[in-house]
Amino acid sequence: MLNIRVVQPRMMSIKQAADYVGLPLKRFPRICSVRPIAMPESQERYDIRDLDLWLDQVKAGNAGTDAEILERLG
Repeated sequence: MLNIRVVQPRMMSIKQAADYVGLPLKRFPRICSVRPIAMPESQERYDIRDLDLWLDQVKAGNAGTDAEILERLG
């Protein structure tokens, strides 16, 4: 019997995040409005929960432009 446990990381590099949402790495930062989080003593990382929320908004047609998103946050 083979027992394999795969753990999905919550915080992802830009490459992992682009792969996760299915976008090419070069286009990911231009299209995805999710901003990375500065991790202590590490590179910036993308939170999988933020990516899931963004994908749900895109799917529902509510992603909006960056200006609209910033306006809602302000």
